[in-house]
Amino acid sequence: VQLQASGGGLVQAGGSLRRSCAASGFTLDDGAIAWFRQAPGKEREGVSCIYSSANGGTNYADSVKGRFTISSDCAKNIVYLQMNSLKPEDTAVYYCNAVRAGVDYWGQGTLVTVSS
Repeated sequence: VQLQASGGGLVQAGGSLRRSCAASGFTLDDGAIAWFRQAPGKEREGVSCIYSSANGGTNYADSVKGRFTISSDCAKNIVYLQMNSLKPEDTAVYYCNAVRAGVDYWGQGTLVTVSS
């Protein structure tokens, strides 16, 4: 399983970014894909998760509800995280994560910096 994340960068507060996570060796039929983030000096936290393509259920951390949207393109095995109304406290390294049969797979982290 390989997860290739892209779409990080620098944005002003109130702006938007879209992250993508391309999965190989894994599909949403296998399990779930999630986004985590880790801010400087803080523990890694879950941001959003999307479940199997049959279920299509999603989940969000309270801190991002109404601002972030997770979606998937099952044909391309890509999961997107649309981040709107970004705040400086959203600044963190973001990681893509896949879980299958209780095993975690991680993509490389990419930095998102939101300036005030």
